Amino acid sequence: METAEEQDAGNHTLLTEFILSGLSSSPELQHLLFFSICFIYSLTLLGNLLICMVTVHPTLHTPMYFFLRVLSLLDISTASVVVPKMLVTILSEDRSISYLGCVTQLYCVVFLAATEWYLLAAMAYDRYVAVCCPLRYPAIMSTRACLSLLLLSCCSGKVVSVVQTAWVFSLSLCGPRRINYFFCDIPPLVLLSCVDTRRYERQLISATVLVIFTPFCLILLSYSCIISSILRLSSAESRHKAFSTCSSHLTVVTLYFASGTLIYLQPKSSGSQEAKKILALIYTTVIPTLNPLIYSLRNKEVKEVLIKGM
Repeated sequence: METAEEQDAGNHTLLTEFILSGLSSSPELQHLLFFSICFIYSLTLLGNLLICMVTVHPTLHTPMYFFLRVLSLLDISTASVVVPKMLVTILSEDRSISYLGCVTQLYCVVFLAATEWYLLAAMAYDRYVAVCCPLRYPAIMSTRACLSLLLLSCCSGKVVSVVQTAWVFSLSLCGPRRINYFFCDIPPLVLLSCVDTRRYERQLISATVLVIFTPFCLILLSYSCIISSILRLSSAESRHKAFSTCSSHLTVVTLYFASGTLIYLQPKSSGSQEAKKILALIYTTVIPTLNPLIYSLRNKEVKEVLIKGM
């Protein structure tokens, strides 16, 4: 069935629907992929919901756990925007996604990703204040300050997502309508453009540097101050506790920023699409599953609440 309408102004077709190629075209792998991703998605939901429930415990009413709870909600949202459609695509012969559905999915993915990057910077600032200014910590990281940082992260994510989504879908996307990906993202959509995208690619690289490396530099600055303060502590136990608290956050930061940078710094590198699929799969499904494990298994307070709850 034809899903594109011929335009009078030119020989190109206006895409009203896209076809997602999915993770693999091999029929033998479809069921294995389906059950594997179902399992990972279930772990993502259970793990992050558990973090959300645990961090409302009275003993965990601190800014760090407030941000951790928001991070878990963002992880659930990111996985839920991508995974259900991916599972349908794996099993169904109908791999189509409407133009509006594609716009919505791209907007949500970019919004959640950008918000999460800025939230990680806010979490680094929280750790900096906790380690470097412990006596002033309650005053600096007040409830109002935490909500302001969250609002700033969300507003920054919204601006980035609106701009990037508008720019991508202003590129005159034309045939083929097949997206060599498992969800609507910037790199595979840029490949569908029938115009010169070099200017847009430069803009995207600039946006990537601004959106990813600005919070990353703030995180590095925060942790440089943190490490300097930790090394000045006289007690080995205090140094170990401070490093343990910060190492979980650094692990998450490394995973997020490494995968995001590799995906978006070369938007139209068609030769690396399969590698980008793997990175995107890690970013949207694997990392959200790892976050609860990283934070709960390495956090003594969270483990104590879990044990008491059992």
